[in-house]
Amino acid sequence: MDKPRQPFADGMPNLSTAHFEAPTRERLEPREPFAHAPRFLILYGSLRERSFSRFLAYEAARLLEAMGGEVRLYHAHGLPLPDDATADHPKVQELRQLSLWSEGQVWVSPERHGTLTGVMKSQIDWLPLSEGSVRPTQGRTLAVMQVSGGSQSFNAVNGLRVLGRWMRMITIPNQSSVPMAYREFDEAGRMKPGPLYDRVVDVCEELMKFTLLTRERADTLVDRYSERKERAPERLKAVAADIGFGKR
Repeated sequence: MDKPRQPFADGMPNLSTAHFEAPTRERLEPREPFAHAPRFLILYGSLRERSFSRFLAYEAARLLEAMGGEVRLYHAHGLPLPDDATADHPKVQELRQLSLWSEGQVWVSPERHGTLTGVMKSQIDWLPLSEGSVRPTQGRTLAVMQVSGGSQSFNAVNGLRVLGRWMRMITIPNQSSVPMAYREFDEAGRMKPGPLYDRVVDVCEELMKFTLLTRERADTLVDRYSERKERAPERLKAVAADIGFGKR
C-alpha cells in the first residue's frame, strides 16, 4: 500500500518568489539556433620542444575540426606567473579573449609530481570566475586529458576536473589518460593507432555532442536563483549601504 502523499501546506517563507523560476522544457529551448560552427579552445601544460601534451592537444584539434568544429590552441610561452603581471599583459588578454570566444574547451596536462603542471595551472589561474558581468568559463563544456611518463594514472585529470567544476564548466564524463606517452607518439608527433587513440576519439566525440546540446542553452543552464537575487536593484542598494557606498 502506497503511503499518502504529504501535503506541504506550511509554505516556503524563506523563498523570494519574485526570483524563483521553475525549470521547464520551454525555458530550455534555444531562442535562436547558432549558425556558426562549435568553437573550441585547447590548453596544454608543457613548454618543452618535444611536448607530448602538445602532441595530444593537436590530435584533439584535428578530430574536433574533422567533426565540424572551429579550433584555437593557446600557447603559453611568455605567459607570466599569476600575480607577477597585471591582467592587461598581452598573453593574459589573448588567453581571456580566446576563453570568451570558445563554447567548449580541452585541457591537456602532463602529470608532474603526481598532479597537473604549473604551466597548466597558471593558465587556468589567469582565467577569472567573472570579469565585470562577463564569465569567461561558465557554461562552457570541458574535456580533460593527461599524458604520463610512467604507468597509467588519473591524478592530473582528476585535478583538472576539480578545477573545471570550480570554474563552473560542464565537464563531460569521458576523459583520456595516456601512460608512457613516449611510446604512443611517433617521431613526427602523431599518435599511434590503438586503444589509447580510440579513447581520444571517444572523448572528442562526446565533447562535440555535449557542446551541441548545451551551447545555445548555456545562459539558461547557469542562470541561478541566488544570482538573480544578487542582481536585484534592492539587493544592490543594500550591499552599497552595508559597505558605506554613497555616504557623505
